[in-house]
Amino acid sequence: MAPEIFRSEPSDEKSDVYSFGVVLWELATQKIPWDTLNPMQVIGAVGFMDRRLEIPEDLDPHWVSLIKSCWHSDPKCRPTFKELLEKLKALLKRYPVQKTKSNIMAGQGD
Repeated sequence: MAPEIFRSEPSDEKSDVYSFGVVLWELATQKIPWDTLNPMQVIGAVGFMDRRLEIPEDLDPHWVSLIKSCWHSDPKCRPTFKELLEKLKALLKRYPVQKTKSNIMAGQGD
């Protein structure tokens, strides 16, 4: 959840963008966020200490930039989902997904 949610501040699409950044982090790291903290510690760390999940040093800088943009402390500075979609499309062109037999059999290919 976004820091502003933990602080009972107004929330909007930008709060969801923060959460989407956490989902991107989960996909990139294949880890559970804040798995060493209990729920109250997460609230304190994220909501009141401005802590963010640790991003591995070997993660592609394009992905790092995208994730960090979602986690900006000021919700107004976070991208919109439309902007995220454009960035994701650009990343897809940079790193094309290979079609596999299972994709094609599931109707996801040509």
